[in-house]
Amino acid sequence: MRIQSPSLVELHSFLAVARTGSFRRAAQELCVTQAAVSRAVARLEADMGQEVFTRTPGGVALTALGAELQRMTARHVRGLEAAGLRLRRPSERLRLRLSVVTSLGNLWLMPRLEDFRRQHPGVAIEFRQYRHDEDFTRDDVDLWIDVKRSLRQQWPRQIAARYLVGREILEVCTPAVASGIASAQDILRQPLLYHSAHPGNWEIWAGQAGLDLAGHPLDCGFDLVINMVDAARAGMGVAVVQECMVRDDLRAGRLVAPLGVRASTGRGYYVCRRRAQAAHPASELFSQWLQEQALAPISAAVRQ
Repeated sequence: MRIQSPSLVELHSFLAVARTGSFRRAAQELCVTQAAVSRAVARLEADMGQEVFTRTPGGVALTALGAELQRMTARHVRGLEAAGLRLRRPSERLRLRLSVVTSLGNLWLMPRLEDFRRQHPGVAIEFRQYRHDEDFTRDDVDLWIDVKRSLRQQWPRQIAARYLVGREILEVCTPAVASGIASAQDILRQPLLYHSAHPGNWEIWAGQAGLDLAGHPLDCGFDLVINMVDAARAGMGVAVVQECMVRDDLRAGRLVAPLGVRASTGRGYYVCRRRAQAAHPASELFSQWLQEQALAPISAAVRQ
């Protein structure tokens, strides 16, 4: 019987381009050359007799055929990868060494990590110490989740960095504090909690909310987001914080966003790896899982 399906090389290349919207980023993700990805996609399109992407100056977009192919194959390709890992002998269990910025690790990653472990029991995860001044030269880390600290920050040339979560901030407080907030002006009657490294987040949020903070002091500063969130949970005031950090609190009703005003800082958290790193299937699986978690919808107590 003649084989009708595309090869796994072609499917991996196609799905990586579909995920990233770029042949260059797909090549970085797969640890191959951009030319190799282009050739694989070209073979796939020749076999299909139709294009799976439309090429534009800004990148690529899926055609109708491409979208249908992605829908029909993505889950199965991930399943094949998972099967390969699951059937390895215990002595060959893959090890993935992570360094994760502290607050994101505690507030966002840890509550979700068991889902990855359940899906991919063949991957053993080891956490390495997070360093605020990371230079990405360590050989004891396979993958970093680090924060972009300013709009002007450039990642080192040897690092491929992909945005994950954390650009958007919004105001949060307990339901009791929120009971006294009906408008942006009411925010000024509450203590304003802030991240001491980014006090300007309040100005960014106020600009989006149409609120003038001129001359109004901030109240209590925290050097870690997790401590600021704890203070908000304790009813100490209103915090502006990355939405990803409080997803579970919003879902559970411990915190609410009384106005639901979202603003972008343009920074956020990125998944980082060395460009020269050899193909690492566990890293690939974990990166894909992270992106799925980042895109998961929020069911939050946000007033619209």
